[in-house]
Amino acid sequence: MPIALPPTDRDFRGYAGNPPPVRWPHGARLAVSVVVNVEEGAELNLAMGDERNEAIYEVTDLVEGAPNLCMESHFTYGTRAGWPRVRAALKRHGVAATMNCCARAAALSPWLIREAVADGHEISAHGWRWERQANMGEEEEREIIARSTGVLAEIAGTPPVGWHSRSSASMNTRRLLVEHGGFLYDSNAYDDDMPYVLDVCGRPHVVLPYAFDTNDMRFFNSHAFVQGEDFARYCIAAFDRLYEEGKDAPRMMSVGLHLRIMGRPARIGGLEAFLAHAASMPGVWFARRDEIAHSWRAGLGLPGWSLS
Repeated sequence: MPIALPPTDRDFRGYAGNPPPVRWPHGARLAVSVVVNVEEGAELNLAMGDERNEAIYEVTDLVEGAPNLCMESHFTYGTRAGWPRVRAALKRHGVAATMNCCARAAALSPWLIREAVADGHEISAHGWRWERQANMGEEEEREIIARSTGVLAEIAGTPPVGWHSRSSASMNTRRLLVEHGGFLYDSNAYDDDMPYVLDVCGRPHVVLPYAFDTNDMRFFNSHAFVQGEDFARYCIAAFDRLYEEGKDAPRMMSVGLHLRIMGRPARIGGLEAFLAHAASMPGVWFARRDEIAHSWRAGLGLPGWSLS
């Protein structure tokens, strides 16, 4: 007897073991995308006029009715002490990263964005505040996309071409990004180890899946990572498997970092150990996400992309 299910456009099959014949530049087996999330100052904060305080940091602690000075200090650690360590590690290993920036955080620390641009990193958009978009009204979300894009473009010198929502995007996000123009890709998916292209409003739009497992956020909440070595061992294991699979088909590995998390002195060594391992292997492409998206489009034979 057939089971009645609601209609859905979810793709459970993906490439079904037959990925497109795309190869990375110079015959690389694996594209490694290091993403540095810049959220400091964009966390919800009564002192900034927000409706409530953020409650998630090393522990869960919601302060109501007054600014949370502890939370403010925790986030500010990321720009004051975390960024110099993360920046130095990326420089040491010659890694060009994607800086996933909340625009309010960028507006509060424009010097950090300019340093990142000078180092060759991509400035991508992570919303205005560090907040979910899942329940946003369409007009509010449209305004946030426009405001975030404008602020980041002014500080960085060029508009962002990538977008990543905190947690879940809304049902409208991808369409609004395409309607806004200027977005080459988004990272609002977690469902593959390869990019893919969707038809959005009649345009080919690249999706670069992100990852929460090869991510320093696992030092928080679940405490799956405790020592910096935990991060390194897990990421190296993921890298080794994807590198092996990359002999036959393109693979992409996302490594998620946060200034206030990975930038701690007991953790930064884990990032350095992973980068050293990955850099020691031939056929590894450390790439910005905009570079990966352009390469994927080219590999599929899609026409060249430019800001619209």
